[in-house]
Amino acid sequence: MVEAYTHMIIRWRYAVLLLTVVMVMLAGYGGHKLSFSNDYRMFFGPDNPQLLAFEEMQNTFNKTDNILFVITPKDGKVFTRETLAVIQEITEEAWQIPHSTRVDSITNYQHTYAEEDDLIVDDLAPDPSVLTDEDLSKIQFIAINEPIMVNRLISPDSKYTGVNVTIQLPGKTLDEVPQAVAYARSMKAKYLEKYPGIEIRLVGLTMMNNAFPEASQDDVQNLYPVALGFILITLLLMLRGLSGTVTVLFMIVFSIMIAMGLAGWFGTRLSPPVMSAPIMILTMAIADGVHLLVTMRHEMHRGMHRIEAMVESMRINFWPIFVTSLTTVLGFLSLNFSDAPPFHDLGNIAAMGVAAAFVLSITFLPALITILPARSRKEVVGKGFMGNFGLFVIQNRRWLLVSSIVIVAILTAMVPKNELNDVFVEYFDTSIEFRSDSDYAAEHLTGVYYIDFSLGTNEAGGISDPDYLKNADKFVQYLRAQPEVIHVFSLTDTFKRLNKNMHGDDPAWYKLPDERDLAAQYLLLYEMSLPYGLDLNNQIDVGKTATRIAVTLKTMSSNEILALEQRTMAWLKQNMPELEAFGTGPTVMFAHLGKRNINSMLVGTSIALFMISMVLILFFKSFKYGFLSLIPNMLPAAAAFGIWGMFVGQVGIALSVVTGMTLGIVVDDTVHFMSKYLRARREKKYSAEEAVHYAFDSVGIALLVTSIVLIAGFMIMAQSHFELNSGMGLLTSVVIALALAIDFMLLPPLLIKLEENGEMKV
Repeated sequence: MVEAYTHMIIRWRYAVLLLTVVMVMLAGYGGHKLSFSNDYRMFFGPDNPQLLAFEEMQNTFNKTDNILFVITPKDGKVFTRETLAVIQEITEEAWQIPHSTRVDSITNYQHTYAEEDDLIVDDLAPDPSVLTDEDLSKIQFIAINEPIMVNRLISPDSKYTGVNVTIQLPGKTLDEVPQAVAYARSMKAKYLEKYPGIEIRLVGLTMMNNAFPEASQDDVQNLYPVALGFILITLLLMLRGLSGTVTVLFMIVFSIMIAMGLAGWFGTRLSPPVMSAPIMILTMAIADGVHLLVTMRHEMHRGMHRIEAMVESMRINFWPIFVTSLTTVLGFLSLNFSDAPPFHDLGNIAAMGVAAAFVLSITFLPALITILPARSRKEVVGKGFMGNFGLFVIQNRRWLLVSSIVIVAILTAMVPKNELNDVFVEYFDTSIEFRSDSDYAAEHLTGVYYIDFSLGTNEAGGISDPDYLKNADKFVQYLRAQPEVIHVFSLTDTFKRLNKNMHGDDPAWYKLPDERDLAAQYLLLYEMSLPYGLDLNNQIDVGKTATRIAVTLKTMSSNEILALEQRTMAWLKQNMPELEAFGTGPTVMFAHLGKRNINSMLVGTSIALFMISMVLILFFKSFKYGFLSLIPNMLPAAAAFGIWGMFVGQVGIALSVVTGMTLGIVVDDTVHFMSKYLRARREKKYSAEEAVHYAFDSVGIALLVTSIVLIAGFMIMAQSHFELNSGMGLLTSVVIALALAIDFMLLPPLLIKLEENGEMKV
């Protein structure tokens, strides 16, 4: 049947080529519909409980996406007339940043004080140019002693300050984030040129959102050409023919165009994980073509005409490459069980690319290769070497079997050394400006990790209740006592200051009001005195039933964040169970994501393993051989995670998908080796040793080439500036390398051993 199909493809090869080009162009046209998501919320599914809690917080209070200008005077003094004038100028212009709704700095901080019976609310530094030295000292004293500002807008040593711009994105267009970031960067460039005595860095959630597409664009510009160049050189060296290289190159490009084009038609949003899909397809798309071309060259070397050789190659390889493509597709589709939608998209796009590569290999490749000139004088490089290596394995099979099992067992025993952990700011390496600026801000001014707590009551105006305020303040003091906390932003500090102001600025009255009506009156008076844009909507809800307590944290791992969250919620439940309290924010969301992803991928990997097992049993027409083939495919991932545990020890969200993904990839080598082994046993009636040698001699070099390309492709991906991609690329490379070693040095001795014991029947 395969022979007849191949003859038909070759007979109508020009029509096949034309139809292929048309279909590729139609599918690829969908690529213009692709757009990049620049919202960190893309990592969370719509039913993610942490996302739902976060959206509830955002709907109750004003949104808190932000751009923070971290300003460093080179003379180390913030409180000078010159520096304060710069801060004021930046503060005023920052209101012009697209989608900005609030700007906070030390100059426009709404300082309150008493003037006879009146409450005065005014900018802390309304006109820096007229300030005396005494005024500067007074302003500095107020700033560094005001809990709302210190470690948020001003460092305790007065050497660093910040201008925080609150951004509320309408969410209507994809250029909202780039617009805001572009304006902020233009401001930075302008003020650095205008005032050479200062340094400016930009951090915040909006900057993080923009860092995602920038990291991906950097990968496209730097990694894609390297990957393509390496593959071209490898194909030329291994296939030793221009026609085969050109054919496989077309297959690679077409597979990527089809996969990315279909993704566009399906409305997929690009993200950093998705942007690694082309490199994956680039490396995996060559496998089918290499197997077909290596066998074809082998048959031509034996004297066959190229058309006959292509027919024979298709007969031998059709079903193996179908099975390997199917198992690879199943492995990638397991990523749909991930708790992070971008990995769904990555898995689906890679699966479409692998499927496209298979279809092209059985249609486009035989059609094109029989048109292009091909020589039969040269054997594919490495054939003799693999035959000799096969003899080495056979002759040393006993100690190879024992040593392989021992090594794999030792490595697998190291798996528990891994700890589920993530530091989401470190998703970007230090070459990304956002990462280096965030590290700087965390070291000198304030943290970039946040947890927002909502403390709710059951009644309108309940936040003015003295008991509520006392509980809230007790919670604030608890938070400030935690070693992980840098700053706590709370309305209770405002109430204390207002109470002091309304008692003639007597420090003895810096405490919470004792009467509800008095607290409500203070709050109303204060709100009426605040200028537009600097109200309290970021701290209290419309009905005054709840307040938000914003907690700034040190840069922490996900485990440390989860421990703090659990400890804090337990404290709230124990000390003030009557309050409706919950904590949320991007920091908490990312911390939970890794754990949720591990659990969800266990299900996905298990389902993929079962389906791949069924496919292999059906393909090999043997339960025993199907089950045996799983051994060299499960061991590499276990051993790789063992190595990871020894040298790294942290497994984050990206690495949790590696097992399911690689399960479908590494099975390819086993399928091709086993199919050649069983062909030799069943058709040629070879002994187990002869069948192993035949498998090495006929398919060994193809397995070596494809594995080298896969390892190199994922190692190139490991150079990504985005840690989710780089970590995934590195670990996948290790898994593939171990899989090749196990297929070459454990599987053959195991096959021979079982045959010797009479436990396997062909």
